[in-house]
This record gives sequence, C-alpha cells and structure tokens, in this order.
Amino acid sequence: MHTLAQLKSGELSQAKRLRITENLTEFPDEIFDLADTLEILDLSNNQLDCLPEDFGRLHQLKILFLTNNQFRQVPNVIADCANLDTISFKSNRISSVPESVFPRNTRWLILTDNQIEKLPDSMGELPRLQKLMLAGNRLTELPSTLANCANLQLMRISANQLPCLPDWLLQMPKLAWLAFAGNPFSGYSDMENAGTHKVSLSDIQLHEQLGQGASGVIYRAEWINQPASLQGSEEQIAVKLFKGHVTSDGYPLDELRACLTAGNHPNLVRMTAHISENDQSGLVLGLIPSTFYNLGLPPSLATCTRDTFAGGFQLTLADITSIAVSVADTLVHLHDKGLCHGDLYAHNILVNPDAAVLLGDFGAASSFLSLPDEHIAAIQRFEMRAYGHLLDDLLSLCSDRTNDLTLFERLSELKNTCAHANIKVSPTFPEIKHQLRIIVSDRQRVTV
Repeated sequence: MHTLAQLKSGELSQAKRLRITENLTEFPDEIFDLADTLEILDLSNNQLDCLPEDFGRLHQLKILFLTNNQFRQVPNVIADCANLDTISFKSNRISSVPESVFPRNTRWLILTDNQIEKLPDSMGELPRLQKLMLAGNRLTELPSTLANCANLQLMRISANQLPCLPDWLLQMPKLAWLAFAGNPFSGYSDMENAGTHKVSLSDIQLHEQLGQGASGVIYRAEWINQPASLQGSEEQIAVKLFKGHVTSDGYPLDELRACLTAGNHPNLVRMTAHISENDQSGLVLGLIPSTFYNLGLPPSLATCTRDTFAGGFQLTLADITSIAVSVADTLVHLHDKGLCHGDLYAHNILVNPDAAVLLGDFGAASSFLSLPDEHIAAIQRFEMRAYGHLLDDLLSLCSDRTNDLTLFERLSELKNTCAHANIKVSPTFPEIKHQLRIIVSDRQRVTV
C-alpha cells in the first residue's frame, strides 16, 4: 500500500505498481508522472466517480483496479489505454456500459456487483477475453456478439435476471467454468427437504476463525444444545456463516442451497446441519483433519484462468491417478443431484498425504435440473473441460512419469479427450469413471 504523500513527494518515481486507498474523491494528477513505467494501478476502496479525459497518457498500464468506488458509468477514457489487460469495476454503482469502452486487449473483465441492465454489442470485439465476471447485476439478456469471444474460458452470470441460457453460450469452444445460479431459470428444491437438520445458531458455540472466503467465514465450533437426532455424529464440528452480500460467484444463499442439494459423499466435507434464520444462514460441517491441505493455489493475474502451484510442489503418478478417480466420482455424484460445480480447480480441492480428496467451495455451483436436456448436456461437458484442465495441471506436476510412461500417456490422452473443443464428442463423467477403472485395473495387473 502506498500513500498520497509518497506519490506527491516523488518518492514513487519509476514505480510499476501503485496502490492508494485514502478515500480519494479526485484522481491524483501526480499519477501521470509515472506514465512511462506504471503497469498496475489499484485505486480500489475510494470515492472516485470519474477519470480524467487524458487517462490514456498512462500508456504502459496493463492492470486497472477501481473496485468499490462510486462510478455510475464505465469511463470511455479507458479505451485509450491500448495495453489494458485486466479491468475491475467491481462493487460500484454502474448502470451504463458504453459501446467500445473496453480495449481490444482486454483479457480479464470484472463488472461484478453493479446495476448493469444491458451490455454493449461491442463486447464481441474482445478477441482475448478469457475471464468475464458479471454476477450481481440486473442483466436480462447477454449480447449475442459474445459468441465471437472464442477464448472465453470462465464466465460468472449468477445473480442476474436472465430468463434462460442463450443457445450460443452452449457452443463456446473453450468455456469450462460457468456459474449461473440466482437467475429466474435456475432454482433449487426446498431446503427443508434437503436431507440435513435445521438448527439454531444459539445451539452452537463458535471458537476461533479457521478461514474466510468471499461468501462467508468458517469457525471451529462445538455443540451447546445438540439435537437428539444428531447424537453420535461428528463431535468436532466447524460452522460456515454466510455473508448476505453478493460475491464474485453469486448469492451466498445459492451456495448454501447447492451444499444442501449436494448432500454427503466420501469426497465432500460432511454436512451435519444447516442454519436458516432471518438474519443468518450457515452450515454445520464435520471438522476437516489438519492433515488436509489445498492441492493448488488460485490463478494469478498472469495465468488468469489457470491455477498456480507452490514452487517445487510435485505429485506421484499414483497420487495423480487416485485424485483423478476421486474427483470424477464426486462429479458423477453432483451431476446426479442436478448440480454443476462451476469452479473445478486444484485450489478448491483438499488432499492429505494419502491422496484422499475433499472437493470444496460451492460458491459457483448451479442447479441445472430445470433446464432442457441439451443445455444440461452442454453444461456437464463444460465441467468436463475443467476436469481436463485439472488433469493437465496435475500431470505437469508429476515427479515419476518415467516409471510408468504407459500410464502417464493414457492419462494424458484422457486429459486431451476431456478438454476437446467440440463438446459433442467429449465423454461424460460416468464414461470417464469407466475409463479410469480400466486404466487402474490394467496398471494393477502389470504391477502384480
């Protein structure tokens, strides 16, 4: 974090990155002194509502964050920054998006949590667009020109007013991660019949915070008043309390509904009960053993839609195979429940030293039960693409591929099949499970 005083004194001369949060109401002119070097500008969490007309002087700018300000319109002047790659206007008051406002170089666009009712047709003129975040707006339609954005891989359209998924969206050649809950066409069954017990927050004592995400906070907890029907269930529990505001993925309430719909499975964190009160919703979960850790790290600004991994992290071929089998089995379970996960990434998978798997984070999950069969098939195959990318990531971490080149090559072939651009020829998850069983069985016979 930098200060306005540092900027004005010249202390930040030649800086490539600048981040100032000081309740700014005007754009500091001194930023232009960095025009020849500045690549990342973060003026989030201020009170800005406009940018200067000569904003294009920042000719080296690649990344612009203006999250949580007071903009009511995306400023036309950002089109003058030809090198802009990543743009965020999350959590402003934007209702208007002018035509041709985004540079053609745009790859990652964040318009989450605004008041946008219509997007311009020029959205289809962004050939590099890879990640598009639109959750929490008032969209009733998407411009059909987006079909021209052939590199689009991740799309968040949850928490809008879309009456249906457009047919062109289902033909996108690289789309792998899609979230669409919280629209009129996507709904969940009654939570009261979701198979878990409803309890009160007053029945539970919260202890230290274990983690926090966009949708809620997780605490270690214990029962104060455990319902008799839950006697004998997990003694050690955790509680996730959902926040009420829209997240980058959609409504927290839809995440709660997705978790309840998913039910229990060996590769999901076990749900014991749910909290559904007027002012608070949450989940009571089995406490995850400390031996579990995140398989990956979230994408970076550079990787955009692909996970990153700790330096030196490796996996054995046996562990990769085990994880692949477990994840495929979990996706079969979720799809049978009418759910797509929407965020199938290594950073949302917990593993332990024995390669046991827990798939988490249902913030982008969506119910497809009410959709036409052809839409369901396309959505399931989008998830198959994500699975192919996951396999690609895991195989890139393999430490012992030369010990069993045949197995490595068969998994690589499976990965290529899953990530195929033509979703009509990609396999289903039951088919993937069957292929993996054959691969594992053949390996065991050879080993014996």
